[in-house]
Amino acid sequence: MVTTALTLLAVIVGGLWVWHHLDFDTQDFFVDDVVPVLLLAAAVTLSTLAVIRRIRRARQRTGRRANLMRAFSLEHTPGKRFDLAIELIELNRYRLAGLESVARDMAEVFTAVFQRSTGDKAHRRRGMAASSLGVVQHRDSIPLLMKALDDDHAYVRGCAALALGRMRAVEAKAKLEDTMKEDWDQTVRSRSREAVERMR
Repeated sequence: MVTTALTLLAVIVGGLWVWHHLDFDTQDFFVDDVVPVLLLAAAVTLSTLAVIRRIRRARQRTGRRANLMRAFSLEHTPGKRFDLAIELIELNRYRLAGLESVARDMAEVFTAVFQRSTGDKAHRRRGMAASSLGVVQHRDSIPLLMKALDDDHAYVRGCAALALGRMRAVEAKAKLEDTMKEDWDQTVRSRSREAVERMR
């Protein structure tokens, strides 16, 4: 670390010494011609490195997604299947693209968790399941999600509204309009309003 700092300092001092001993024409040449080219080269290099890094990350995400999809398909324990499905949704940034081959199986897992997870402590899982049904565009669950707009827990109601908005479920528009006006929870009202706006 110290050696690197000393080397950098020596380069800077040496560069300044050389610069002060150049004639004005050479200095002008460097300022007018060389520096812009170096800055352009640096900008191109940095842009290229950023693109390469983005491509690498995308490839890593694709590989991770493929591994998770394989693990999800091979897993038979309901709880682990749910956890893998949620991890897939998060890794895929809450988009369906790339998950089509397992979307129906994931929807079955989410529906089962939503229907069977009862009690106060399970409302987080029920909310996650409801929201994820919207990600996988499972339109068969729209009646279930509409009913969830009356759930005792605001988190579940908000997730149901989010899912209905993701699916642009126009059949739920009237119910969502009521919810965005009448629900006591501000987040639920906001999510319901966003869902209705997606349907316009």
